Order: sequence, then structure tokens, then C-alpha cells
Amino acid sequence: MSFAGNIEADAWAPAPQTGDIIAEAMKKERVLKEFIASQADLKALYTRAQTVQKEIDKLTSGNQTLQMYIDNLTVQMAKRR
Repeated sequence: MSFAGNIEADAWAPAPQTGDIIAEAMKKERVLKEFIASQADLKALYTRAQTVQKEIDKLTSGNQTLQMYIDNLTVQMAKRR
């Protein structure tokens, strides 16, 4: 392995093109913007899911209260007969 051998190997490597660098940078910027937009969408969906879960919990609690009321009325009606 000689120093000259490394120079020859580097000579065959293509030099980066300015247009390629700019295109890659633009592509990376576009991907980052899409990623950030997706994160924002995910955060909005998560917030909505939390809101819906709170509504479900509230409705479930209301249903339990109504069921207890119905049960109590049923017991009272049975006692009257």
C-alpha cells in the first residue's frame, strides 16, 4: 500500500457537482418541511384524541348515573306492587 495508490483512487472519484449539492440541499429542506408539517398534524390529532377521550369519559359517567337512576326507579316501582 503506497501513498501514490491512494491518490490514484481519489482521482477516479467523481468531483461533487455544484448543482447536485444544491439539489440535495433543496431535497433535504423539502423533507424537513414535510417532517415538521407531519409532526404538527400528529400533534393536532393527538390533541383531538385527548379531547374525544375526555368526552367519552364524561358520557360514560353520565350513562352510569342514568343507569343508577333507572335501577333505583325500577326498585321503587317493584316495591309499590
